[in-house]
Amino acid sequence: MSDVLRAAIDNVILDPIVMVTILLSCVYGIFVGAIPGLTATMAVALMVPLTFFMGDVQAIAAIVTTTTCSIFAGDIPATLVRIPGTPASAAYASDSYQLAQNGQYSRILSISLLFSVIGGLFGVGVLSLAAPKLARLATQFGNYEYFWLFALGLTCAAVVSDGPRSRGIVALLIGLLLSTVGLGQDYSTPRLTFGSDELITGINFIPAMIGLFGLSEVLRNVSVVDQEKSGPRVDAKREIPTTVIDVIPLALKRWVSLVRSSSIGAVIGMLPGAGADIAAWIAYAVSKRFSRKPGLYGKGSEEGVADATGANNAALGSAWIPALVFGIPGDSVTAIAIGVLLMKNITPGPQIFLGDVSNSATVLGYSIYVTFVVANILLIPIGWLAIRLSGMLVNVPRRVLMPPVVLFCILGSYAMSASYFDVWVMLSMGLLGFVLERFRIPLGPVVLGIILGPELEHRFVQCISNSTDVSLFLGSYISKLLAFAVVLLWMSPLLFSQTKRKPRRSVPNVA
Repeated sequence: MSDVLRAAIDNVILDPIVMVTILLSCVYGIFVGAIPGLTATMAVALMVPLTFFMGDVQAIAAIVTTTTCSIFAGDIPATLVRIPGTPASAAYASDSYQLAQNGQYSRILSISLLFSVIGGLFGVGVLSLAAPKLARLATQFGNYEYFWLFALGLTCAAVVSDGPRSRGIVALLIGLLLSTVGLGQDYSTPRLTFGSDELITGINFIPAMIGLFGLSEVLRNVSVVDQEKSGPRVDAKREIPTTVIDVIPLALKRWVSLVRSSSIGAVIGMLPGAGADIAAWIAYAVSKRFSRKPGLYGKGSEEGVADATGANNAALGSAWIPALVFGIPGDSVTAIAIGVLLMKNITPGPQIFLGDVSNSATVLGYSIYVTFVVANILLIPIGWLAIRLSGMLVNVPRRVLMPPVVLFCILGSYAMSASYFDVWVMLSMGLLGFVLERFRIPLGPVVLGIILGPELEHRFVQCISNSTDVSLFLGSYISKLLAFAVVLLWMSPLLFSQTKRKPRRSVPNVA
């Protein structure tokens, strides 16, 4: 274990190319995250074309660092103009903006920075402790267990995703439908190709991701570009200067709440389809429940901002656990990361954590730990500099940024296989993503459906090919536990509705 960790440190810290990549990705992530409307997922999706020319560790380091820094940077426009830079900042945007109105914007951003780093390091700790243990458990999985595991991942994507569950189910069905295009893994019958030879191999994952999370963001921003200057802004002249060191006593005072919120974020991050934004909302609600000043929440609560920022960054590390151990993305960013790993001929699975120093995949897995630590530490000085330059970052017009983003989307989709058809796939998926967001249908379940749909079908075909005995689907304790979790998640809305409708027993009047 120590040899693998030492090799991972050598691959990250002692490699100047990787360290330069981390530094540039940190600056890039903060820049994108600080622009209202540009999400962390879009930042990672636009980076995919560059990973073609990177090594394995370099590519993953770029993705990890970009995500870590852009999630924090989303707090900058939320604080200054009350427009969340990323969805993870929406939970506490009102609080941070109200505090900024009172001349505390450097203090509240310093709180966001410090608690983001602490929460991010907590998530790395959970990742390093839980992933190897789950990898040993995963060695006991057969086709039946993996079938229920993929079914659980798809269920979580639909049920746990933001918004009504009906919309999550619609998004999941769209993703599953798209996953059936082309030849199946276990037979050679074309499906939904409509006579097109390009669709025989199915929908290419990378152009679809770039379109869903890149081009759709462009279309959404273009539709509101005229309102980009209409939001209220903070008067910088009223600022009370504050640094990260000044808010350390707050972290020490609230260490119990920080551990609680970071734990919530780590647990939520492991659920496929949940992500940092849902972790922030849940941690914010729990923080308000245990606060001595709940009336300040929504009107300027430092406690709410601190707990929510710790949770959304803790979710980033734990989201890699199902992605690396089982090949099930924890969020849209790890979905892109899985695509990059497959492009590098590295298949996620328990073997990543059960190998030795001679296994490049094992060294890569531990390199993710090191990269998370380096990225969070590097975020402190670069994040503080971003706070000082925050006014310039927020004021970059979106109409200036959109054309380069479109260019990167086109180049990225074309560079995958030098195919103009992939460009049309990207354009089509971008339009689809824009329409879905118009109807407030989440994109996460669509992505997970495209990724996990073929695997679910493959495992099901293998199971019924081995035996037609349906009872074998529940043959092991692991299968029974996973199947019970799937059924419980799908039945939970009905159970909750029956509980609410249950009439109360009336108390007889004895007077």
